[in-house]
Amino acid sequence: MKEMSEEHYAILRRHMVEVIAIQAELASDEIGKAALDGRVMAAMRGVPRHLFVPAQLAGYAYHNMPLPIGFDKTISQPFIVALMTDLLDVRPDDTVLEVGTGLGYQAAVLGSLVRQVWTVEVVEEFAAAAEALFQKLGYVNIGVRTGDGSRGWAEHAPFDRIIVTAAAERVPPALVEQLKPGGRIVLPMGGAGAQTLTVGIKDAQGDAQGDAQGRLSLRPVIPVRFTQLETVQ
Repeated sequence: MKEMSEEHYAILRRHMVEVIAIQAELASDEIGKAALDGRVMAAMRGVPRHLFVPAQLAGYAYHNMPLPIGFDKTISQPFIVALMTDLLDVRPDDTVLEVGTGLGYQAAVLGSLVRQVWTVEVVEEFAAAAEALFQKLGYVNIGVRTGDGSRGWAEHAPFDRIIVTAAAERVPPALVEQLKPGGRIVLPMGGAGAQTLTVGIKDAQGDAQGDAQGRLSLRPVIPVRFTQLETVQ
């Protein structure tokens, strides 16, 4: 059988976005609207997901399903990538922190929408592969480093938005600290058995009393399943 061309992949990408639109409509009661933001959908049409998965899985890249990428990790289902990006409510001038780079797909989607993305990955091999791919594809506004994402990236804080692509029982305090007042964080919350995609908005004054968690207003969206956020002691 012949190899698929870029034209074939583009057709599959458009179909993927149509499927995302259907799933968003079906989940409208949970997510609060019947359609995702047009800018997000355009980014999903533009980013070549088949380059962000292992080569042997490129033919499955535009199926609406997670795919294994190694080290017991997966690249998220396209609908979840689109939904998390939509919930993040990014603006063109935003600076975004991503925790959990993987092979870089979510960061590339965000890089199409905002001024700057800083992304942290605990698996050194993933971080190196993602950085090389960003350079190859011309994403000059994405910076990568290897490390414990639960600690954020203090040198580039504060961030307008933070996205976490692994589940945590509670929002890591360092991420709350590094989020701007009025800023937004999107992450799956919960343990290995039950997780909920959650949106947090930081107190606009930045001076709420109590611990870091008390400075966030949290809204659950839909049940999800992610690997747990890894920390480095």
